[in-house]
Parts: sequence; structure tokens; C-alpha cells
Amino acid sequence: MGREDKATWKNNYFTKLIQLLDEYPKCFIVGADNVGSKQMQNIRISLRDKAVVLMGKNTMIRKAIKGHLENNPGLEKLLPHIRGNVGFVFTKEELTDIREVLLLNKVQAPARAGGSAPCDVVIPAQNTGLGPEKTSFFQALSIPTKISKGTIEIINDVNLIKEGDRVGASEATLLNMLNVSPFTFGLVIEQVYDSGTVFEPAILDITSDDLRKRFIAGCMNIAGVCLDIGYPTVASVPHSIINGFKNLLAVAAETEVTFKQAETVKAYLADPSKFAVAAAAPAAASSAAAPAEAKKEEKKEESEDSDAEGMGLDLFG
Repeated sequence: MGREDKATWKNNYFTKLIQLLDEYPKCFIVGADNVGSKQMQNIRISLRDKAVVLMGKNTMIRKAIKGHLENNPGLEKLLPHIRGNVGFVFTKEELTDIREVLLLNKVQAPARAGGSAPCDVVIPAQNTGLGPEKTSFFQALSIPTKISKGTIEIINDVNLIKEGDRVGASEATLLNMLNVSPFTFGLVIEQVYDSGTVFEPAILDITSDDLRKRFIAGCMNIAGVCLDIGYPTVASVPHSIINGFKNLLAVAAETEVTFKQAETVKAYLADPSKFAVAAAAPAAASSAAAPAEAKKEEKKEESEDSDAEGMGLDLFG
């Protein structure tokens, strides 16, 4: 069977992309730089029955989305993010679960000259095992070394490459000499699309506890502002009531005015010693109960010992 012509292939691609956008409410926009065909195959296998991976040219992706905006206007939010070597991972599963699968399918890779560093590269102090003839190479990179037992030893940790920097030929050669593969490559999540909303992947790290803390902090801020300006809201009214009740207790304590909730306060102010005695009584009862319990245990042990002796069960006899 011969290969389909280019026009047919494009039409089939447009149809497939639109079908996936309509069928799946969620997807990742992923960067695929430095991802080989073998690694991509392994990713597809890992996501089988969980998600669908679709790559393609940006011009074709944009054209397909623009032609489908009448049916799904929310897709327009995807257009600004279709740039570079990107593709889609469509899913109906939990986004965090699919992200874990993508993270597990990253592979170690050596540094290549001219590439962009995805992370900092630090060479720890170590004995390199290289001969003294390589000393000039380390000096060219301003790496402090010394000769130890006939081999080059790096004295201090060296921050060789910073994240985002271009990897130079000298840095790449050094890392290869040391057999260091400092980078990991795989599908990188750049944006998340969920039912017409596009957001950063960092949002997936927000937990229910984080939301609860943010909500409580917001309520506290609103209550503080409303109390300060005297504007009642749902957040501030309970505090206003409590503050008003405190004021009423203060007035009752200083005057002859009284009400049920203020009677205990007035009684305490009249004779604090009564409350001190009442508080001391439960403490004394608990402290007295402890020796009594100890004596009870002691009598029980004596009784058991006497029974044993009476039955001829003296262990030391």
C-alpha cells in the first residue's frame, strides 16, 4: 500500500486534532526538545489507555484550531502558546497522574555544545582520575586543581554552567571526560489546558490545604479592614459582636448594671479567693487519688504474694 499524498495526510491530521480537542477536555502543551524517537515511543507506551500524544507543525496546529473556533471558542487561548517544538498530551485522567508519568520518562543525557542548559551544573570536588597532561585544560576553565597520586584532583566545587546558559565546547568536553551526564530530557509541560482555561503547570502543585490557608488569610484581612473602617461584613460581624460583648462586661464590672452573663465576672471581682479554692479542690482530689491508687496496687501485690506462699509456690524456696 503506497503512502498517502500530502493533502490527504494534512486533512487526516486536521480531523484527528479536532476530534481530540472535542473528545478530551484536558491536555498538556508540551515541549519536545531533545526527545528522540525511541524515548517518544516509550512515552506513548507508558501513557497507553491514559492519554494520547499528538505532535505536529505549529502552522498546521494553528490552522486546525482557527478553523474550529466557531464550534469551540475556548480553544483560542491555546494559540499564543503554540510556538517552538511543542505538541499535545490529551487526557481524561487526573492531570497530576499524567504529569507523574511524563516525569518518570525522562532520560539522562550528556551536555552538548551549543545547547541550552535546563539546570545548573555543579562539579563537586573530586579526584578526576585524569593524568597531569590535562592540567592546562582545567586551567583554561579556571577550575582550581592539584596533582594527587599522579592524577588531577578538583579542590573546590565548581559551578560550571548556569541554567539557561549556552553550553560551550570546553564545558561539554570536560563533562564528557568526567563521564558526567548532567541533563535529563523528556516532554516538558509548558502550559495546561482544562475546559477552556489555560494556566501554568505550577498550579497543579496547589493542594486543598493551600487553598484553605489562602481563604482563611483572605477572610482575616477582610475582617481586619472592615473592623478598622467600621463596615460590617460576614467576616467582621462575629468579631464586632464579641468586641461589643467585652465592652458590656467592662461596663457591668464598673457599675451596678448587671445581666446573666456578667454575674460570674462580678462575683469573681468581688471575691477572687472563692474561685481560687474552687480551682484548688479538683487538683487536690486528683493528687490524693494518686497515692490511694498506689496503695491499692501495693495491697494487691502483697495479697498475691501471700497466696503464692500459702500454696507452696515460693519461687525462692
